[in-house]
Amino acid sequence: MKTPVARKKNKELKIHNHTRIDNYYWLNERDNPDVIRYLKEENEYSETKMKHTENLQQELYNEITGRLDKEESSVPYFLDGYFYSQRFEKGYEYPFFTRKKESLEADEEILINQNLLAKNQPFCEIGQLNVCSKNKLLAYSVDFVSRRMYSIYFKNLETGELLEDTIHNTSGGFAWANDGQTLFYTRKDEKTLRSNKIYKHTIGTNSDDDKLIFVEEDETFISNVYKSKSKKYIIIGSYSTVSTEFRIVPADCPNEKFKIFEPRRRNHEYSIEHKGNSFLIVTNKDTAKNFKLMKCTLNNTESKYWEEILPNRNDVLLEDIEVFKEFIVVNERKKGLTQFRVLNFNEKSEHTIEMGEESYTAYVSTNVDFNSKVFRFGFSSLKTPTTIYDYDLESRKKEIKKQTKVVGGHNPSDYVTKRISAKGKDDVLIPISLVYKKGISLNGKNPTLIYGYGSYGYVVDPSFSPARLSLLERGFIFAIAHIRGGEDLGRCWYEDGKMLKKRNTFNDFIACAEFLIEQNYTNNKKLFAMGGSAGGLLIGAVINMKPQLWKAAIAAVPFVDVVTTMLDDSIPLTTGEYDEWGNPNQKEFYEYILSYSPYDQVEKKNYPALLVTTGLHDSQVQYWEPAKWVAKLRELKTDSNLLLLKTNMETGHGGASGRYEYYREVALNYAFLLDQAELI
Repeated sequence: MKTPVARKKNKELKIHNHTRIDNYYWLNERDNPDVIRYLKEENEYSETKMKHTENLQQELYNEITGRLDKEESSVPYFLDGYFYSQRFEKGYEYPFFTRKKESLEADEEILINQNLLAKNQPFCEIGQLNVCSKNKLLAYSVDFVSRRMYSIYFKNLETGELLEDTIHNTSGGFAWANDGQTLFYTRKDEKTLRSNKIYKHTIGTNSDDDKLIFVEEDETFISNVYKSKSKKYIIIGSYSTVSTEFRIVPADCPNEKFKIFEPRRRNHEYSIEHKGNSFLIVTNKDTAKNFKLMKCTLNNTESKYWEEILPNRNDVLLEDIEVFKEFIVVNERKKGLTQFRVLNFNEKSEHTIEMGEESYTAYVSTNVDFNSKVFRFGFSSLKTPTTIYDYDLESRKKEIKKQTKVVGGHNPSDYVTKRISAKGKDDVLIPISLVYKKGISLNGKNPTLIYGYGSYGYVVDPSFSPARLSLLERGFIFAIAHIRGGEDLGRCWYEDGKMLKKRNTFNDFIACAEFLIEQNYTNNKKLFAMGGSAGGLLIGAVINMKPQLWKAAIAAVPFVDVVTTMLDDSIPLTTGEYDEWGNPNQKEFYEYILSYSPYDQVEKKNYPALLVTTGLHDSQVQYWEPAKWVAKLRELKTDSNLLLLKTNMETGHGGASGRYEYYREVALNYAFLLDQAELI
């Protein structure tokens, strides 16, 4: 099959006395038959070029899905007289959401069978599912398109019937008032998909008559609504990259007016939770770069009344808190790793939960019972399957409630994990998490996949993946580069990888890759890079900067046309991200972003082999960004290395929604890597 060639159509883009020529701008015409035809041609080309790996893809798919427990279930949690859980059944793509009254031995009640919802649907994702406090009504939100636009439905749990009440065009999030008849929810702007309006719905009424409670007028903010864990307050949150603001109303009084907790101001971020006679606040107030914990009374919520509980610490990032009636569990990050600090207010004591591995992932699991004295958390590492623990906050003993089963067996001691550091361009030490099969010779000849993200403060923790075993068992080394732009080493680590310091992110990734070569893990003929979304921007940037460093790369739903997107405020996310990338309407930011934007920096030179994936309905990174990028690469690159664009015509940013269907995409990625590594 001939290589697809996208038609060139000259488009001049002018700003700041500078003109960019975009020959593939027209690919943003979603309804243009020529656009769909081009995407399908690229899909056919990808299938043709990967046809020799079909058996390998099936083998990988069978391996990966064969490791999954076909009847896996979550650890039940207790709330308002019921044990709630979700479980899978063999042969089904989606879970069953269930509950049992008072006892785990009681008869099971199926709240939602997602397999029925998904029948004849190309995509099905449940956003939120909540039973009202009266235990009679279930509300749940569903996205059938994969653009993160959800409809909310209601089910009578006494009769099993669906109510006529239906609410469309929502963000998927909602909160029940305590009367069991009032639901607060968030609507999105239909064009930009910005969550900006909070409505109030009364059961039994037409959603067209729902009352508008709040409008977020600032286009750099998004909003949501939720209920405090104590069930005492409904909270409206407004969020930008550098500021937050909250409004509260008693959950028993849904018709009262929401009160501003603390007015927004630029560069002040805070979050709130209710506990007894106080509100607890995690805040960066008064230059608390890594955040501190404060409290205030219920009636005096302005920041001038806040009292400090835990101070800011330069070496510890305070990420969040989990509140119980008698305890607070503080979720912190130190030297890149999560730790849980327990504060006992009765005894005025504190301690830290021990984890037991050098490099790991720990996260807060489901803790819905405010009165509980048990804290549930998850733990895993690059070699240890996810384990759910219940930790007794009084006795300080932990109990394993579940460890994810790897069907066919898995022995963590068969693998080596390491935490090493590479020296960056500016002499900063960048952590790298590694895993590989024990017995591998570090002779510089090992195929190595390095993964990175490095934006929004998001941390890629070293967690277990049963799918990844298929690479490790074939001799791959897997590495995570904990680069700047994430919050791995605190808030400064994030701020040193954004705005006018964004190039640090790319330089760090390159430094990590070069360090792996220097340390004899691999060489540039065996080195592979992978990232998705903003991590796809990372991949696009580093293959422009150092194309000879990589054998091949995978860019999933990549954000690669940064300048054009950030100049178009009609596109979802743009206005809310000026404080992440900068606003290119200002010349300084325009020139800086232009200097690294992957699409704008494509040149006539050799590039590594590249697999690019996207979804036609992607609301986060529009499909046309990767499509334009591939078209321009095809036009300019001077090598014969493989270049593939795979567009899922039915999904969006998160890919396939089914449990097993997702692994078809993983199998394709792995087959591409193994083929390029000549391991077929």
